[in-house]
Amino acid sequence: MFQRRNGIHTCNDDEIILERFLDPADIYIVRGYGIEVFMSNLNAPSSMIFDEDGNIFIADSGLATGDPQIIKIVDGQFETIADDFVTPISGINYLNGVLYVSHRGFVTKIYKDGTRQNIIMGLPSNGDHVNSPVAFSPDNKLYFGQGTVTNSGVVGNDNKWVTVSPLLCDYTGDYVMLYGQNFQTDNILTEAVTDDPAFTGAFSPYGIPNIEYEIRKKYIKASGSILRANLDGSNLEQVAWGFRDPAFLKFNNSGQLYTVNNGYNPVGSRPIENAGEDFYYVTPDLWYGWPDYSGGETVDSPRFTPVGGMQPTLLLKNQPNIPPRPYVRFPPHSTLSAFEFNYNTDFGPYGDVYVTEFGSTIDGGTGGGFSYTGAGHRVSKIDMKSRTVSTFAINKNGFPSSISRGGGFERPIHLLFGPDGSMYIVDMGYNIDGDPSVFIPNTGVIWRIYRTSESI
Repeated sequence: MFQRRNGIHTCNDDEIILERFLDPADIYIVRGYGIEVFMSNLNAPSSMIFDEDGNIFIADSGLATGDPQIIKIVDGQFETIADDFVTPISGINYLNGVLYVSHRGFVTKIYKDGTRQNIIMGLPSNGDHVNSPVAFSPDNKLYFGQGTVTNSGVVGNDNKWVTVSPLLCDYTGDYVMLYGQNFQTDNILTEAVTDDPAFTGAFSPYGIPNIEYEIRKKYIKASGSILRANLDGSNLEQVAWGFRDPAFLKFNNSGQLYTVNNGYNPVGSRPIENAGEDFYYVTPDLWYGWPDYSGGETVDSPRFTPVGGMQPTLLLKNQPNIPPRPYVRFPPHSTLSAFEFNYNTDFGPYGDVYVTEFGSTIDGGTGGGFSYTGAGHRVSKIDMKSRTVSTFAINKNGFPSSISRGGGFERPIHLLFGPDGSMYIVDMGYNIDGDPSVFIPNTGVIWRIYRTSESI
């Protein structure tokens, strides 16, 4: 087992973390498989990749240290091969000797000689969600998801970045007409002034209202879109839009594109409750429903009404198309972070998909009265023939290890199959209480799942 030790880190005034407690025996896994710790003491890792020689590269997101890095395992030691990225690094991929690093607003190529090149820049990733890791198509194009700036199309007091970027807002991927609702909040830009409300419209900066039937034009780099480009970053074009958080994309061996999409939260000026997370087969040139649909259902349905809140209304008067329904749905707050197709029958059923569930990001994910049972903090499996979801690996008590004080999963964020046929799961580690964007150094883990001699 590899270990990276970075000394003592003080989490709170009364808590010092030397090393995260780990015990694979605390994890339930489907019969016929075993699990072990492969690496530990990592700083908020977001993904890993193998090259053609079996070398391991790990993306340190920067969410624990403020210093995002790409790390290579060399003779059992950790070697930083690239740094100076914009936090966070959302993921890495590898093709033909080149690493592709996705970090906030950028895609950067890292060559074997250490030189680097920013091939895609200026992405609208300074809000709630960032650009995803890239995926490669059979015709050697790179694809990636671009998350939305806000939860549901309206900048509100839940968007803590407003004071830094007051003109930031979402952009549409097609020409649309807005109904013109405006949402009232206490104005956080004029805190010294009493009784100064802000009225904010959809797809507008904070404090800028809509007028009735206002038009928004099409942007290529739209909020909640899937984009593609040549491997050198040229010819950037939109594939589809209307996602909220297309956090990970992958092509299957037939060349079909799939993505995960994480649903609305009951926060902000336009809170939406009970929105599930979705796994989609992507059809190009379609709108997938954000900010007015969840899983193919309009959000003005009563079941999306927050407890004690108002029933959401639709924002778009002219909807580009009837949104496709997802391939499968997951429960709210699963927060789907990555997935992988299995084509190794020695590991499991051919063509099934394994998915990492990061868990809720509301109020930091380590308290606040949120129920942790039933969603997140696990690895699930999609039966692609029956379109059903089952749990593949989960902590035996059903809770993340920070809650149970056990030695199992905390924040599974990425998985892949290695050259040895095993599954590798990147666990980002512990985030600080109350903030899902700040993690505790030394608590990141990579787990390895392998087949045992016992039949499934």
